[in-house]
Amino acid sequence: MRPVIAYLFTTFPNPTELFMQREITSLRARGANLRIYSLWGGGGEFEGVPVTTFPKWKLVSILWLAPMHACRWPTTFWKVFAGLFTRRPPSWLNLMENLLGAAFATVYAEHFRSERPSLFHAAWGGAPATAAWLFWRFEDRPYGMGCHAYDVYQDGGDWWLDKKTEGARFVHTSTAMVRKTLIARGGTPGKIHAILSGLAEFPVCKPLRTPRPVLRLLCVARLVPKKGVRLQLRIYSALKAAGVPFEARIAGDGPLRGEVEKLARELGVENEVAFLGHRPPGEIAGQLTWADAMLHTGVIAADGDRDGLPNVIPEAMAAGVIVFTSPTAATTEAITDGVTGRVIPPEEPSRWVDALVALRDDDRLAGRLRQGARNWAEENFDAHKNTARLAALFKQAITP
Repeated sequence: MRPVIAYLFTTFPNPTELFMQREITSLRARGANLRIYSLWGGGGEFEGVPVTTFPKWKLVSILWLAPMHACRWPTTFWKVFAGLFTRRPPSWLNLMENLLGAAFATVYAEHFRSERPSLFHAAWGGAPATAAWLFWRFEDRPYGMGCHAYDVYQDGGDWWLDKKTEGARFVHTSTAMVRKTLIARGGTPGKIHAILSGLAEFPVCKPLRTPRPVLRLLCVARLVPKKGVRLQLRIYSALKAAGVPFEARIAGDGPLRGEVEKLARELGVENEVAFLGHRPPGEIAGQLTWADAMLHTGVIAADGDRDGLPNVIPEAMAAGVIVFTSPTAATTEAITDGVTGRVIPPEEPSRWVDALVALRDDDRLAGRLRQGARNWAEENFDAHKNTARLAALFKQAITP
């Protein structure tokens, strides 16, 4: 009988986390026997697999389950309560995420005591990893966990992250940047692995559009501070001031939408920049077909949050869209300046203007960057190869 892996998510499926869906698809294609649990939202079915959601009305059962479990596992509950009084959560949001994970573990302890999966895997270092950590403490069931830039950097990182990574059989990050940070914070190097997501099928690399009298520029990003969209709009303003014809499209939504639309009007680029809002993956593929270049102006937000390597960047590289990125965070793990794209500080719009004009006018340069990007994507962003590495970690964790 195939080992059962209980896969814990915060919300699954989530339309803004396509890479998570690809991960599940690729693992199932390799024969993984997954049971999917979503602690907050999502639900329904995914590719025929039921997604069990956490009914919030069951929270009332904590009133009697928590004391009962405290009697059964006193050491674990002592560690939790001691931590509550000796650690200060970085934010109310992170506190609530961890409490959600603890509540799920409390309510589902008997369920998993009966089901006894071979492995728990937490997709995120917040609520899912808290639940997995507690199941390990309850019944000594092994667990692995994902750990992403959000878990490590926003507000200084997750409240309980060191304890969760310490107990995990393995930690799966999506960038070398996060791996290095976890090791610097005391993590065990041998069990922290940087594994990208990937494409199951590579698109045909579209031909270079020639000539390019009007540059077609695309940004795919949530409208949140770490994406640096305010700085990107100033780049568009500098392009217009330099007399460079262009069309720009920003696909994504978020709390800053009203603010950045207002800024576009103030900068006089509202006719050149279209805000498309959130678009499903099929439409993003169409936007990549349209675009000459993708702009990513990521920054470190005031709360410390930053990007890892957004999956849309290697997707653009595979499709023949030249990526222009800031040097912040992990995008430079894919984009080497002058080899696979361009890396330019977003605070220097004149340099972006010069680089974009060079892209417009120099077919040989454009062709070289496109080929370098495609080569990198084929080598590093193949879902079959990357999922094989993740599946190997599962097998190793399950083996006694």
